Amino acid sequence: MINAGIFGNNVSLNDRYIQSHEKLGQLVTYWKEMGLKIVLTSGTFDLPHIGHFNYLEKAKTMGDILIVGVDSDEKVKIRKGPSRPVVPQDERIAMLCHLRHVDVITIKNHSDPKLHLLKMVRPHILVLSETTGHEDGDIDYMKNFCGKVEIIEPQSITSTTAKVRLLFTEGVSSLASKIKKFVEEQLELAGKGGK
Repeated sequence: MINAGIFGNNVSLNDRYIQSHEKLGQLVTYWKEMGLKIVLTSGTFDLPHIGHFNYLEKAKTMGDILIVGVDSDEKVKIRKGPSRPVVPQDERIAMLCHLRHVDVITIKNHSDPKLHLLKMVRPHILVLSETTGHEDGDIDYMKNFCGKVEIIEPQSITSTTAKVRLLFTEGVSSLASKIKKFVEEQLELAGKGGK
């Protein structure tokens, strides 16, 4: 049994996080020559939750090497708004290194050409989430760069966006309640002082 590098039991950011897409491409070529089945997926993985973990575990069962592309902070801000991501990319990458299902992590930058990672890796299997909202035409086009596209249903009833929205609305409601109470107290004090 191999217990080193990406196949090791240790959490090794140096082995699992491959920032250079050129180096990743070379490794993918080597793994394919070894006869290993490559699986690719990607996402934001902001505020990781059980759905993320189950999704990645399911993706890993489809092949030998699971490569996960993580959206950069800049890419997330452009797609999801200025208050996202909640967790910076370096922390999101480090957290994914702790998951045994994830073999390799790389960054997906906003400046990368569309489908750059897919075209470079050319995996045996591309795994997409049903909730991502890819259109059939997009999926058909993606099939040109991989052996097969697998679409996975949501793995939990929660989502990061829903959690962020809940935290925000609860926070705003709580703050509004405190402000209202403060204003009422100040008006009451002002009314007593004016008599």
